[in-house]
Amino acid sequence: MGTLFDSELRGDLFGTEEARRVFDDRALLQGWLDAERALARAEAEVGVIPAEAAERIAAEADAAMFDAGELRQDIARSQHPLVAFVRALAARCGEAGAYVHWGATTQDIIDTGAVLQIRAGLVPIARDLRRSIVAAGELARRHASTPLAGRTHGQHAVPTTFGLKTASWADELLRAEERLERAGAAALTGQLGGAAGTLASLGDDADAVRSAFCRLLDLAEPAIAWHAARDRLRDLVHALAEIGAAGERIAAEIVRLQATEVAEVWEPATEHSVGSSTMPQKRNPMICEYVIASARLLRGPAGVLDATAAHASERDMGAWAPEWIAVPEAMILTAGLLDKLAGVLEGLEVDAERMRRNLELTGGAIMAEAVMMALAEKVGHERAHEAVTAASRRAAANGSGLRAALLDDPELAAALDGADLDALLDPSRYLGTAAETAADTTTER
Repeated sequence: MGTLFDSELRGDLFGTEEARRVFDDRALLQGWLDAERALARAEAEVGVIPAEAAERIAAEADAAMFDAGELRQDIARSQHPLVAFVRALAARCGEAGAYVHWGATTQDIIDTGAVLQIRAGLVPIARDLRRSIVAAGELARRHASTPLAGRTHGQHAVPTTFGLKTASWADELLRAEERLERAGAAALTGQLGGAAGTLASLGDDADAVRSAFCRLLDLAEPAIAWHAARDRLRDLVHALAEIGAAGERIAAEIVRLQATEVAEVWEPATEHSVGSSTMPQKRNPMICEYVIASARLLRGPAGVLDATAAHASERDMGAWAPEWIAVPEAMILTAGLLDKLAGVLEGLEVDAERMRRNLELTGGAIMAEAVMMALAEKVGHERAHEAVTAASRRAAANGSGLRAALLDDPELAAALDGADLDALLDPSRYLGTAAETAADTTTER
């Protein structure tokens, strides 16, 4: 069975080729090489190592020049995650190899390489999150006044508009974008602390080298090494999980609205879409179901990082190593989720006429609150609630409809004029601020 990282058959159901390339072995190796190249150039700039040595190291910093299979075997033999790579790079550099990895520790290179991969991985995530926000906002404005049944506890409640529903989607996704931008910016921080965060290996040049190292990589410079303080990465994965939560809510709602008995919206389909291997008529919301599945899988990496938050002392491999799987997994899952969510929202089919017909399913009962509030002005809230509840139950029992049930009660008939009652039972007149709110939906901050 393949995984998110290597399945040729199922990989695109939960991720994208673009995201997987960011976290494949070649990209991992290139991240380490980019970190070593920046380290050498920073040290040459400060005068710690010869400039010609730094340029030779930089010239060899190309993942295509390395044998990944050989590195894998050497890592397995040594059980060390980086030394085989450092030795291979040094060997390629000739005499300049004496200056490879000068003053750094394994975690400096692995963490910085991971941050470089994260930066690349955030590009498709941010792009498709923005697509999703824009698409949800466009739905909100287009359907600002399209009435449909508001549902609470799975039951018809009061009328709302499809635009207000989708405005809520855009609003939550916009907050997810803000959260991601904050967490992503914080995560893009270089790591160069040496063996235990003191960078004593570089003596008086330590601060200058670290500053140059981060500048060359266009990463934020930390005030203190973060070998054991992993909150930046936890925040990032939590932000990804919140994107997943928003996506799950939207996708699950579309699944419910696409149910045969509701049939108000449909996720987009092509001539190649297949709903069932045995039921030809099926048009299943399978893209949304993959969004839901991806969101649930996303909670796994977040839980892993939460469970390994307390790193011991200055380095703790048992707590650190799980990040090597959890962070890429979270990034790939989020990229796949957003690629699908954006496509669904951009191509969502909306059946406004079916929404109107569904408003009539309860024989006017969906307007019970409107009637109650009008009646309450004459008899008080609790008496009105009691009377309209009784009428609603009679209407449900005998199928007469709410209007008839109300007029069958002499007290209610006297309090409610027939023409006024017709207006009270019109869903389009009881939308409150829905249309205005949806029409004003913004997709910018």
